[in-house]
Amino acid sequence: EMYGFPLTIYLLSGWLGKRFPQVDLLSHDMGHLWYTLLGFNGDPHSNPIHLLSGVFIAGGFILLAAAWRVLHAAQQEGNLATTGAYAWVRHPQYDGFILIMLGFLLQWPTITTLVMFPILVYVYARLARGEEQEVRTEFGEKWDRYAAGTPAFIPRLGRRSHPEGQHGSARA
Repeated sequence: EMYGFPLTIYLLSGWLGKRFPQVDLLSHDMGHLWYTLLGFNGDPHSNPIHLLSGVFIAGGFILLAAAWRVLHAAQQEGNLATTGAYAWVRHPQYDGFILIMLGFLLQWPTITTLVMFPILVYVYARLARGEEQEVRTEFGEKWDRYAAGTPAFIPRLGRRSHPEGQHGSARA
């Protein structure tokens, strides 16, 4: 990504220089484009968008770690993961990756991240569908019941899946 920043600043330098003549385009602060574009003052690391990006990044890592523990335990026992984060969505680890990517996109937007973000989300969604076929083959009707009551990526607020007697792991 370090190469995306100079490319983005180079391509936008004419417009940015005219729109924000008081800004040093080569300063560290300029890397925080939202800070400049939205007219924030002060430390660019304390503007609301930068702070929100930190929440997304930290939340993504926490979700990733929590889901990994459930998945690992379930795989060790030969079970289907339906507890913890897997009670809310079938692919919490991919949700964690997407939250992390979204956080970095907010914090350090570049042409590279703007292009790559939707591509990576698409790739993760395709990968998840492929993994679901493998898990369905392994767990059959258990998987069908779990998948019928648990959304793939976006949790239903206020409702969690609680398949009775199932613990353990769907593939990441």
